[in-house]
Amino acid sequence: MRDDLSLEETLEALLVVAIEPISAEELADIIEQDVEDVKNVLRALKDEYENYRRGFRLSELASGWVFQSSPDVAQWVTKFANRDVSHRMSSAALETLAIIAYRQPISRAQITALRGVNVDGVSRLLEQRGYIEEVGRAEGPGQPILYGTSELFLDRMGLSSLDDLPPIEQFMPPVETAQALADEMAGELVSESE
Repeated sequence: MRDDLSLEETLEALLVVAIEPISAEELADIIEQDVEDVKNVLRALKDEYENYRRGFRLSELASGWVFQSSPDVAQWVTKFANRDVSHRMSSAALETLAIIAYRQPISRAQITALRGVNVDGVSRLLEQRGYIEEVGRAEGPGQPILYGTSELFLDRMGLSSLDDLPPIEQFMPPVETAQALADEMAGELVSESE
């Protein structure tokens, strides 16, 4: 083994083989280095990779540091990743996950009311996969379980916190469009009843 290994080389090697994100504290403990030194090197590596426009990035997520593909090559990575994927999520699961992400903490009954369909099976699946977790109980009759997204959800979405979620407004039609649609639907209902 080389005696002249740099801290950068060592951290890169650990991050390459890490299956899940790993915190700076864990890295420092493994290599017996000061946490602040490790954090400084990780930040410098992150900047270096971004400056050299590599096909990958070093990202700090909620649970730690991880290598990820660059957003610039997303179309190719998506094409590659979607080959024979058996664990794709259904639209029902994605809708339910989005509701939980933006409205948490939330109960299954509240999710069902928002989606208009029973979500028991979908929410169990999301919980089994580790994307959502119990975060408490609601006040009132029966004290239903409240769900929120997990750290795994943040990691898989490439987020360091829920504050990094895009604003919900960007996914909604403008008020004028919604009002025009409501007026159109109201007009259709009137003409059908005549």
